[in-house]
Amino acid sequence: MFRKSSLGLAALTLGLMASVMSAKADFWSDAGANLKGATIRGISESTPPSAYVRDVLAPAFSKATGITVEFEATSWDQMYDKAIKDMEANTGVYDFVYIEQDIIYSYLARNFLVDITKTLNEKANLKSPTFDPSQFTNFVDNFKNADGDIFGVPMEAFVKIYLYRKDLFDDPANKEAFKAKYNYDLAPATNHQQYRDIAEFFTEYGKEKGMELWGTTVQANTGHPSSFYEFVESVAPTFGIYNWGINLDGYGASVENGGKMNSPESKTALKWWIDNLAYAPPEATSSTWDEVAASFAAGRAAQGLVYGENAAWIATDPEKSAIVGKVGVALPPVEDGVMEAAEKGEGYIGYYDGGAFGIPTSSTNQDAAILFLQYIAQEDVQADWAVAGARITHTATYDDPKVKEQDAKVSGYYTLMKDQGKLFRGAPPFPFHNQVREVAAPFIYQAIMGEITPEDALDQAAAATDAELKTLGYRK
Repeated sequence: MFRKSSLGLAALTLGLMASVMSAKADFWSDAGANLKGATIRGISESTPPSAYVRDVLAPAFSKATGITVEFEATSWDQMYDKAIKDMEANTGVYDFVYIEQDIIYSYLARNFLVDITKTLNEKANLKSPTFDPSQFTNFVDNFKNADGDIFGVPMEAFVKIYLYRKDLFDDPANKEAFKAKYNYDLAPATNHQQYRDIAEFFTEYGKEKGMELWGTTVQANTGHPSSFYEFVESVAPTFGIYNWGINLDGYGASVENGGKMNSPESKTALKWWIDNLAYAPPEATSSTWDEVAASFAAGRAAQGLVYGENAAWIATDPEKSAIVGKVGVALPPVEDGVMEAAEKGEGYIGYYDGGAFGIPTSSTNQDAAILFLQYIAQEDVQADWAVAGARITHTATYDDPKVKEQDAKVSGYYTLMKDQGKLFRGAPPFPFHNQVREVAAPFIYQAIMGEITPEDALDQAAAATDAELKTLGYRK
């Protein structure tokens, strides 16, 4: 989700074109022969992985097939608004669109997307010999229907992780001062009290040193869904509140209806998160995922929960980051029992984010689009893409020498995702995702602004959610 251009992408273009085209030129040129001269249009959020598609993969595909790719990388709000309006109106503006993991269930329910599996079975001439869904990580399962057919080709997948400043945490003077004050060693937090102590310590440290440094980031924009998402997808699960606190059996949100959205644990989680604002940079209440990554990269916070797609450029790109070589990576802090539940598959500790490219049924260039989606799914292109955008969608990518080299520069981020990714989970399979977010999020905004208490916010959010689910027909 931050979504900035990444490392020297243009410099990679020629090499990628040469390596991929030489190996696969016959299929791509043959398959594209009848489509040469066509133009396909796509839209995505402006992310490091999307920048790589725009600057490297799209030009390489065009050279291989003669099909022009016009790719629009824009803000999350604009991307979603433009894509869904196009699909709702059946206007065919876009031939491929970015589908976030959390919205796919709504799109499938509305029959917005082309069944890629079925299409390739029916049009064997368009099926690339290198397109093998078994090469994907299990993240691809998020883009399948009940029959196992694929409706989106994953283009990014990453976990939201705990980043911290190694230079600050490893400094002997800081270690000594921290232990003297809190009676335990300074290290990445494993629980919420430790996280709060660290936030307090480095906020005071920044004041004492006259530095623009605070103890934590908080993604708490008061008018943007990103704050709602940080709470329900990243913070609440670390307190043992899953699926936004909605009971998947009866679709109740409030405690009285079998949910946990306004449970004592959820209220504790929201209060803890909002109280962290006292130790966050002043821009926190206007920060989406973009600004959180920017704040951390500027050295304005000692720790924070940051979308993993930003890990690579924050840790390695001196043109964009002030803390190159100073970034540590760890799992989020959790309450007692939460880690054990996640390890058993009975819960999760944070958000496994990402998205895919899908083809709207309204597209008038579906054949050309399905070629492009297969092109970006090639194993050959994955390593450079992973290095540039800190995303991995193929299992083999983890073992590529380029990725291993980058892994060392990013404090083992890729290894963490490979070994501990099972502890994270994507958004729940709600076809009513947007509707519930819209009725519940305003109460979170009010709590952030101090207009209502966290406890009242969740009581009202749960009641509004129950009412909306009843209106939608999910509750009696």
